Amino acid sequence: MEIYVGNLTYKATDEDLKGLFAPHGEVASVHVIIDRITGQSKGFGFVSMPDNTGAQKAIDALNGYDFMGRKLRINESQPKPRDERGGGFRGGNDRPRGDRREERW
Repeated sequence: MEIYVGNLTYKATDEDLKGLFAPHGEVASVHVIIDRITGQSKGFGFVSMPDNTGAQKAIDALNGYDFMGRKLRINESQPKPRDERGGGFRGGNDRPRGDRREERW
């Protein structure tokens, strides 16, 4: 099960998160989301646990838990709806491009 972990302190690392979830079951992967420009944590991350029962127990035990001075928001990760995702290279700008013709050299 993929678990969303929100309201993380910006100092939290992948290792910190793994240590928090490990007592509740096997942790397959951990990923604190980092801003590409600043290199700083965005304050949330994801934990993957292969056993759904253990994952649900971790969610129940850790949701609202005070971790490094912040109360965590933890739940099963939900995929973003398709229409809310970014629009690729052009950034979703779908205005007409006019009657331009490509010239081939």
